Amino acid sequence: MTDAELLARMRTRIPPTAQLLGQELLTLDSAAGTVRMKFVGKPEFCNPMGNVQGGILAAMLDDCAAFAVIVKSKRRIVVPTIEFKVSFLAPARVGRDIIAEGRCLKIGRTIAFAESDLFDPEGRLLARLSTSCIPTPLEGEGLMLEKAP
Repeated sequence: MTDAELLARMRTRIPPTAQLLGQELLTLDSAAGTVRMKFVGKPEFCNPMGNVQGGILAAMLDDCAAFAVIVKSKRRIVVPTIEFKVSFLAPARVGRDIIAEGRCLKIGRTIAFAESDLFDPEGRLLARLSTSCIPTPLEGEGLMLEKAP
């Protein structure tokens, strides 16, 4: 499957978390193991200070890193997270785009390592995640939603 075909498929069959977070997959490079996606800071994600809550940002980062591992693997896998660390560097504002960039650092037989970053529309680094996960073959179709074009 070419990167263009994979991108089209991953844009139409999405996990429920992608829908909840308003994820839009922008680009991917399977050879490099990188993805770029966009989220929107929905009002429902707001903390008492008026910013996107850190746990929501962590979910965005986790999804982005997972997608990077999946595209690098060139197989139908899921990637259960076994640990992650997030550093929050600046607030993510509600109602604004949040750009995510993920990269697979290494994928082995039993463990993969990845990172992802979140940026505001001006390119300011908001948060960074480093993670390890377990590449696991996807059984059947998995829990995916059809996204309307």
